[in-house]
Amino acid sequence: QVQLVESGGGLVQPGGSLRLSCTGSGFTLDNYAIGWFRQVPGKEREGVSCIASEAGSLRGTLYYSDSLKGRFIISRDRAKNTVYLQMNNLKPDDTAVYYCATDPDCWASDIRMAPGSLWGQGTQVTVSS
Repeated sequence: QVQLVESGGGLVQPGGSLRLSCTGSGFTLDNYAIGWFRQVPGKEREGVSCIASEAGSLRGTLYYSDSLKGRFIISRDRAKNTVYLQMNNLKPDDTAVYYCATDPDCWASDIRMAPGSLWGQGTQVTVSS
């Protein structure tokens, strides 16, 4: 079955860290750019970060939303078919459901949803004392 599965969410205090995982099943993530998005109720889904496909000329390129750069780090573990989002110095405003998706539109600091993407089911991140 072809799917993306997110994990690693949870409750964390402000200033804490979490590492989210996006694992591919039934296909190889290397062939796709992978993006992280987040959404809070009543708001649009927001692009967080993106890592370029291993198969193209942009291999290794990382993209971050300007508001999150410096706190979040995206990486890929090819052996585990997984993309990670390391989130540091978390703030209450980071509370959201976090999703990963294949082949979003990634341009500098602008990460956008794209038609035809495969999405995971999401993982809840709550930052609260």
